[in-house]
Amino acid sequence: MKLHELRPAKGATHKTKRIGRGDGSGHGGTSTKGTKGAQARTGYKSKMAHEGGQMPIQRRVPKRGFSNPHRVEYTVLNLGQVEQLAEKYNITEFSLENLYINGLISQTDRVKILGNGELKNKFTFKVNAVSEKAKAAIEAAGGSIEIVK
Repeated sequence: MKLHELRPAKGATHKTKRIGRGDGSGHGGTSTKGTKGAQARTGYKSKMAHEGGQMPIQRRVPKRGFSNPHRVEYTVLNLGQVEQLAEKYNITEFSLENLYINGLISQTDRVKILGNGELKNKFTFKVNAVSEKAKAAIEAAGGSIEIVK
């Protein structure tokens, strides 16, 4: 081994230059930021949706439709699903508390029963809304419905 063959251990040194530390570093003057403009300045933070003076996309794209602030969202259960859930979770009363305890809805969800599918067994429902077809099918099977507000 000779003196000119000595090397530092791998990972012991870094080749990165200290930016903005004079012309001798090779990165003096503009500190690799180019010339002028906001990005060359100290304290620059890019602003969300700022496109450098170009018309931003949220203003270029046309707006469509309407969002009703009074819309009521329901978690929907069909009669076919009710039958399957009753078998799986051993439920006879479909109340908001029962559905929440079994992890089927979140605490603030509203539930509506729809009439898609068949109902063979007798169940008790305490939900926020029921369709006419579902109501007829539940009463035909001998079940009861209570609308909770």
